[in-house]
Amino acid sequence: MPAQEPPASGGGREELSAAVDSLAAENAILRERLTRRHLIDLATGILVTQLEASPAEAAEHLVRLAGATGLSTEDFAADIVNSAAGIIAVAPPAPPAGGQGAVAEARRIRRVATAAEANDTVSEAADTLLKGGMSPLGVESLWLWRLTESDCFSLAGHAGVSAGEAARWQWIPPAAPAPFQQALTEGSPVWLPSGPSPDVALPGPGPEAARALLPLRLRGTTVGLALAVWPGRADLDDSVRRALTDVIEVAARVLNATDAEPSPSPLLDDLVDALAHPAMILRRDPATAELSVEHLNEPASEALGGTHQTGQPLEVALPRHYSDLALLSERAHLGTSLQRAARLPPEHGADARTSLLDVRVLPVGAERTAVMWHTGSDRRMSATRALGQLQGVAPFEDDLSRGTSTWSEQAYGILGIDRESEPIPLASLKFRVHPEDGDDLTELLTTLTERRKGAVAVIRLIRDDGGLRHVRIAAEPLMDEDALTGITGVYQDVSAGFHTEVALTATFDQLTAVQAQAALRHRLVLQLQQAIVPEMPALQRLPGLQATARYRPAAQEYRVGGDWYDVVPLPGGKVLVAVGDIAGHGIDAATGMVALRNALRALAFTGHTPARLMEWLNDVTLNTQGHPTATAVCALYDPGDRTLCWASAGHLPLLLVREGRARLLDPPRDILLGAVPSFAYRETTTQLLPGDTLLLYTDGLIERRYDGLDEGLATLRLAAEKLSSCEVEEQADRLLSGATGDTDDDTSLIAVRVCADP
Repeated sequence: MPAQEPPASGGGREELSAAVDSLAAENAILRERLTRRHLIDLATGILVTQLEASPAEAAEHLVRLAGATGLSTEDFAADIVNSAAGIIAVAPPAPPAGGQGAVAEARRIRRVATAAEANDTVSEAADTLLKGGMSPLGVESLWLWRLTESDCFSLAGHAGVSAGEAARWQWIPPAAPAPFQQALTEGSPVWLPSGPSPDVALPGPGPEAARALLPLRLRGTTVGLALAVWPGRADLDDSVRRALTDVIEVAARVLNATDAEPSPSPLLDDLVDALAHPAMILRRDPATAELSVEHLNEPASEALGGTHQTGQPLEVALPRHYSDLALLSERAHLGTSLQRAARLPPEHGADARTSLLDVRVLPVGAERTAVMWHTGSDRRMSATRALGQLQGVAPFEDDLSRGTSTWSEQAYGILGIDRESEPIPLASLKFRVHPEDGDDLTELLTTLTERRKGAVAVIRLIRDDGGLRHVRIAAEPLMDEDALTGITGVYQDVSAGFHTEVALTATFDQLTAVQAQAALRHRLVLQLQQAIVPEMPALQRLPGLQATARYRPAAQEYRVGGDWYDVVPLPGGKVLVAVGDIAGHGIDAATGMVALRNALRALAFTGHTPARLMEWLNDVTLNTQGHPTATAVCALYDPGDRTLCWASAGHLPLLLVREGRARLLDPPRDILLGAVPSFAYRETTTQLLPGDTLLLYTDGLIERRYDGLDEGLATLRLAAEKLSSCEVEEQADRLLSGATGDTDDDTSLIAVRVCADP
């Protein structure tokens, strides 16, 4: 038979459920008494004003008048309050028989309104109004929003609404749907018998469901909005409109008087305290949906280290458990049933014993959740869960005295036997075992029955359909004192793993060969890259400069990139500093990069300016095989006056770091190399100071797939400022290792520092 999950350990669920039912019944009686008392107090207050009598005299007069008219004190009080309010409620579409139908309905509605005022929360009041006053009108759900100081609508309470939909409409911004704005600005109800227009979204079961939006006003001021929703189209005639308006009138006072839910009955805390295992009560704020720890019993406080005080948000009190408990709580309330989790790990830095094991979450009322757990595992629950999480595992048990077996449902599928057939004992499977594995099954049975020890074996079983399955059998003998009574264990289908192992073995030699080829290709690519762009020696001392360069190849090791750089001392004392990037990858990019790098190095020895050198380099690019395009910076540093004259062909701006602050040098806005012939490039001169650091780089250092170029440049600037006090070599190493670029492109970086002595 299938393995069954054992019931929740301990009597926690049953105890809590029984106590909750008792509390609910007690609460209903108290609520009815409170409502009656509140209605009589309202009527007494009215008589105090009308008769100019003391409260005691007015209360006595109320009882005497009720007796004289033959009404109950509560009904007479309702008549007084209705008379003072000027309200005569209209009976629902099917009024009670007799001439007193409208009056009786008015009394009932007054009792409903009074009960709503006596509720502790807005959601409870909404539920009272819906069930007592609006359901007879066909209303399916009720929403109550409070108008905030920022002109937003905050959902204060609801009834007949799912938790998911309530979360969606928790906040409505000032730019609310048109019906909201109309009700708010005009101060009068908006009636939608066939729903809103197609372009307007409102809460409800469908676009054509009838709705009514009513402003909630108190002392001439709108304090919120109420939305009544019908299940479909409805004829909102005058009688329905008047009745709904009278019922909803009390909601404004409820919003004004009810800001937060008070503490629950202490009996609930007493119940949790009576449990022997850890338990706590979580409360969900109806306005924000945030969970907080309302109560911990002593075992829970001890298990959690005694540091989590009541009243804290759950996210603060138990940050690591928060998401799991919030999800379990939501599921419990949506299904109004018990939810379980096997284990919630300990908080960060806490002892492992603070894990929450065998967690059970039970809804307690509309806003509260009881959480119960153990500090030690329940063996039955843990074992059942473990088996349930294994795929292709089927428990079985053989009764040797009867020669029968009991299988789980999964065993039929693993062994390929029709589910209408009788389960086959382990010893009888030998007729289905592959001939080569018969000895393995015999050895397994011998170990179980003669040596009386547990055993494991993997055998091949032939199914009725002719298929072959590799099945692992793990079994233990069942003993009654010295007598062997049975065998229990599991069948596990390991065919997939076996076939995978065979496939891996078959491809091992091929994989080894591929790896060897990849290693060889990697070495060749690195040698090629180093030959094209050789690494700069440790730290070059050039006239008036310290310079270092770094290169990082593309993420895909076999892709030769188009980045290049050069730092060369020239006759006459100047220093050429250049960096460039050929578009693309591969042999064409590498060929173009070699051509441009060598051409610029040779042209620089002519002594011409960077602008003229860039014009010649553009001509070289236009006449290079493959017609590449490239960006580049060509700069000449004069150590005599510490000036840098430079030109840019569409390249990224240079970064100057001075006295701990970094700034980008705005380049001339000239086009890239190889775009158009005979282009006249411009140059600019930058005055440098001793201690300045200048960074030239390619786009692989900063470009990210989903960010703009400005974000990458800003990140580089901040990183350079943090490293401004480092030596130039360390600065280059750390900038390259911390580069934020993620486009898998190769990267070049030159860092030059101006020396105090030329």
